[in-house]
Amino acid sequence: MSHHRHDGPTHESYWMVSAESTGYPSLDTDLEVEVAVIGGGIAGLCSAWELRRAGLDVALLEADRIGSGVTGYTTAKLTSLHTLIYAWLREERGPEAARLYADSHQDAVEHVSRICAELGADAELERIPAYTYVESARRVEEIRAEAEAAREAGLPASFVTETDLPYPVAGAVRVADQLQFHPRKFLFALARDLTARGGRIFERSRAVGLHDGARCRITTESGATVVARDVVVATHYPVFDRAMLFTRLKPRRELVAGAAVPAASAPHGMYITPEQHTRSVRSAPLHDDGQRLLIVTGEAFEPGVGSVEERYALLSAWTRGRFPDAEITYRWAAQDNDTTDRLPYVGHFHPGTQHLYVATGFGGWGMSGGVMSGRLLAAHIAGGPRPAWTELYDPRRLPHVREAAPLLKQQAFVAKHFVGDRLHTSHLDSVEDIPPGSGAVVRLGGRHCAVYRDDSGAVTAVDARCTHLGCLVHFDDADRVWECPCHGSRFATDGSVLHGPATRPLEPQEVPELPHRGGGGAAGSGRWKR
Repeated sequence: MSHHRHDGPTHESYWMVSAESTGYPSLDTDLEVEVAVIGGGIAGLCSAWELRRAGLDVALLEADRIGSGVTGYTTAKLTSLHTLIYAWLREERGPEAARLYADSHQDAVEHVSRICAELGADAELERIPAYTYVESARRVEEIRAEAEAAREAGLPASFVTETDLPYPVAGAVRVADQLQFHPRKFLFALARDLTARGGRIFERSRAVGLHDGARCRITTESGATVVARDVVVATHYPVFDRAMLFTRLKPRRELVAGAAVPAASAPHGMYITPEQHTRSVRSAPLHDDGQRLLIVTGEAFEPGVGSVEERYALLSAWTRGRFPDAEITYRWAAQDNDTTDRLPYVGHFHPGTQHLYVATGFGGWGMSGGVMSGRLLAAHIAGGPRPAWTELYDPRRLPHVREAAPLLKQQAFVAKHFVGDRLHTSHLDSVEDIPPGSGAVVRLGGRHCAVYRDDSGAVTAVDARCTHLGCLVHFDDADRVWECPCHGSRFATDGSVLHGPATRPLEPQEVPELPHRGGGGAAGSGRWKR
């Protein structure tokens, strides 16, 4: 991702710049352990930490730096109130399913509080209420029903019409005693404790191959191999999909704006509304006295669809309109995976395995979901009593009858991009027509190429086919990266993998040398890279 390209907000997550990075070694030799965890986000680190606490020999493999993927770009709400879920669960799955869902996520909230106290972790933990609100009177009854269902599920939920937002709401669900925190500071505390107790963490160690069996075998990009009795795949979107979960997972991105505001005007609560393409509001402590960081999220969209810059403009305008003293200083994007039945997949990866586990599909609530996953997977692998919600999240569950429509919709969406994107090239006639600082997919020599032109006019071309399942990538004009609209993989302009499920880079391609037009380096540099 590019940062500081021009005056204005930092193009980076506040969580990334406000906590020092890590420097764990890369795996450069073969290794044998009891459990290997693939993925160094909150689900992976919580799983590794719980397993080591249970006495197992654990190694964690992370493709980049721990806490630098999806977890580093979250809004970091740790709550059991997940917009509108409890009335739907009560209706579709019954009151017991709603109760188990509430119990599992509230248990995660309290578990984080206990961990921070035990480890002395300064994770900027703040105990505040969470709200789901609407401004339209037409949706008040929906909010009343959610409050009732959440209360029946065992949460301290109530219906309210007053909040401390600087604008009126028609109604809101309020759940008391929730948490917000600094996700990377929390993960780094877990990592320190994990390694102090003999667990091992390997960064810049991308897993590219996996053999499932009585002795699982992981191959890394460097060629080093890890042999383990059990393996946990906690890579957000599974980089190895042995259960065709990609047919039941849909990636979604949301934009985030961070703005410094006077502490007195910052809301004391975590807020979300399903209206206006989703709007989420919370604040975080800043080291500057008298100020807090307002964090606003919204403009949910499918990766690779439409202009991201235009969506940022909408989110920024909304933020300034609702919080006039907000000075936007950060902007980033979060990525989530929604399942077709709205419940995460945590447990055995597929019916034929006894040793391969997965955690994915948190639907925007990965903080509580990741902590819940760590506890649930540790119970699976280390033995002992399993939580009452084990079956609720089992990835081997059969699709519910109500999943037929979202399943078909997701597959139609993928098919549209897989086939439709091949029927037309970019709206540009040639590489020469790509403006500096932009990218487009064009056909060169009968091949679809993803072509990026940097600010100086230098051109980089890579194969436009995603190395996961072959969909054509699209250009993200805000982050200046290539992203797959089908399953959410993201690549740098040189083709290197930034975000799975892809594990292999886009292949470099040659492009014709551009004619020199004169008048400076931008359009007429005539340089290219591969």
